[in-house]
Amino acid sequence: MFISSPAFPDRTIVLKPHTCMGENISPPLEFGDLPPQTKSLVLIVEDCDATPIPWVHWLVFNIPPDTTTVSAGSIPAGGTEGIANGGTHGYEGPCPKYFHGTHHYHFQLFALDAILDLPPSADKAHVAASMKEHIIDSATFVGLCEGIKTES
Repeated sequence: MFISSPAFPDRTIVLKPHTCMGENISPPLEFGDLPPQTKSLVLIVEDCDATPIPWVHWLVFNIPPDTTTVSAGSIPAGGTEGIANGGTHGYEGPCPKYFHGTHHYHFQLFALDAILDLPPSADKAHVAASMKEHIIDSATFVGLCEGIKTES
């Protein structure tokens, strides 16, 4: 199973259009090699260096397993956007003006043997609890962002 982006390779800088310094649109994504028993996919994008806890930048669940590509600035077709940490639906790109140092943005894809019975108001905690017993595989790729905030 894999997740990748044609916009930037794994462990390289997230390009400006996909950050708050640019258009702040989600990057294009590609998924593949899913287990045959996959009934739905969950996509979680989070900044694992944010403190005090990782910051969820995008949450999409119940993505159909026949999804293999997602265009830039688009929601995976058929998926349901949950609530990101900013309290909103939709992609929230890295925002380097609010931090310093290198942050790692984990684009995580989970293959599930179930479709989650959750409303669009579900956040990561609800999605994680619901999918816990249903994960059959997962994949991650990482985008990097260099903060520009100066320490005070």
